[in-house]
Amino acid sequence: MKRFFLLFIIIVGFVACKDSKVNQQSAVVSKSRLIGVFRASNSDYPNISVHRGGKGLEYYPENCLETIRYINDSITAIFEIDVAQTKDGQLVLMHDNSIDRTTTGSGLLKNHTSKSLNQYVLVDDYGNKTEYKIPLFTDVLNWCKAHNVILTVDIKRSVSQKKVIEAIKEAKAEDICIIITYDLEQAKSAYALAPELLLSVSARNDQELKRLLASEIPTRNMLAFTGTRLSDTSLYQKLHNENIVCMLGALGNLDRQAEARGDDLYSQWIKLGVDILATDRPFEVNKALNH
Repeated sequence: MKRFFLLFIIIVGFVACKDSKVNQQSAVVSKSRLIGVFRASNSDYPNISVHRGGKGLEYYPENCLETIRYINDSITAIFEIDVAQTKDGQLVLMHDNSIDRTTTGSGLLKNHTSKSLNQYVLVDDYGNKTEYKIPLFTDVLNWCKAHNVILTVDIKRSVSQKKVIEAIKEAKAEDICIIITYDLEQAKSAYALAPELLLSVSARNDQELKRLLASEIPTRNMLAFTGTRLSDTSLYQKLHNENIVCMLGALGNLDRQAEARGDDLYSQWIKLGVDILATDRPFEVNKALNH
C-alpha cells in the first residue's frame, strides 16, 4: 500500500510539473516586431507620421481608409489614427466627439450606432462630400496588416485602452500597431495590458524622460513623442543614448513655418536629431527628406 501511495505521489508531481511548464510557455508573449524596428541604432523605419491618417487633401478625408491607401501608394509613412466607440460598442475611426465636422451627419458619435452611421459619408477638410464611409477599426487593422502599413493608435476618451488593445490582439495586428499614450499613467496602464506592444510615450523634456526611465516600462517599448515644439538637441541625444526613437510633432505651427519659409526646414529638423516628423503635410515632408 505504501509503495502504491508513493507511486501515486510521483505521478501527480510529474503531471503538475509538466502542466507548470506548459503554463509558463503559454505565458511567454511574442514581442511586436516594431520593438526591434524602432530603435535609434536602426534606420530602417519610416521618418514620416501622417496625422489623422491624412489631412488637408481634397476629396480625401481624415481618418479614412481610402486616404491611407492613397497616401501609402505614394510614400513610405506610418499613419496616426483616432479610435472611438459608437453607441452599440463598435470601434470606428473618428477624432471629434461629434460627427458634424467630418461627415454629412450630425450629433455625438456616442449617440449613433454603427448602423445609423452608414447613412452618412465622410467629407474632406474643404467640405466636399465623398463616397467614403466612417471605417470600422477592424477593417483598417486588416487592410494595414495585409499591406504591412504601420499605425499609431490614438485612443479617444469614449473607449478604454483595454478594448482597443483587445481588438488589436484579436486581429493579430500587434506587428503593425503602436499605442499612443499622453502621460506616464496611461503608458503604465498600456504596458500592463500589452507588454508586447510598442508605446508612443510623452517625453517633451528632461523631467518627463526621467520619470519614464524610472518606471517599470522597458526603454525598448518606448517611442518618444517630444511635443509640437523643437526641443534642445540635448533631449534628442539623451533619448538616443537610451536607444529610443524620437518623434517631433510638426503638425500645426512647425508645418506652417515650413510652408511659409521653405520645406527644407524639415531636413534641418531631422539633422538636429529628430527621427520622425508627425505632419499634416506628408507629401511635402517626403519630398524634402528625399531631395
